[in-house]
Amino acid sequence: MSEARARKLSERIQEIVAEALEFKVKDPRLGFVTVTDVRVTADLREATVFYTVLGDEQAQTATAAALASARGMLRTEVGQGTGIKFTPTLEFVADAVPETARHIEDLLEAARESDQEIAARSTGADFAGEPDPYRRVDAEPEDGAVGGAAPAVEG
Repeated sequence: MSEARARKLSERIQEIVAEALEFKVKDPRLGFVTVTDVRVTADLREATVFYTVLGDEQAQTATAAALASARGMLRTEVGQGTGIKFTPTLEFVADAVPETARHIEDLLEAARESDQEIAARSTGADFAGEPDPYRRVDAEPEDGAVGGAAPAVEG
C-alpha cells in the first residue's frame, strides 16, 4: 500500500514542481529545466527531485543555485498541491541521464567504426585451414579404412 502511495505522491510532486518552475519561480539564474523524476522515501518524509538543464556548465551551476534558493517556496507549493499532513523535504539532484546517453552513443559509434574496419579487412580474405574442415562418413580415409572408422584392434 505505501509503495503505491509513494509512487502516486512522487508523480504528483513532479507535476507540481515542474509547473511551479515554469510559472512561479522568477529567478533569472534558472535555466531551461526539465524535471525528469521524483523519488519519495517509504515514510513520505523526503523527496529527491531529479532534473536536467539545457546549457553549458555555467548554466547548470546557476540553475542549481536557483533551485536551492527556491526550495522553500517549492516545498510550500508541494504542500498546498498535495494536501498531505506532512510535506516532504525537497532535495534537487542533477540527473546524469544525458551524459550517460552521450557516453553510450560514443561507445556505439566506436563499435560501428571497428566493425567497418574489420569488414574492410575481411574483403577478399580466405578462411584459415581446409575449405571443408569436417569429416565425412562417406569419404574414405587415407589409411584405407572404410567409412572413416578406426581400424579394429584384436587382442
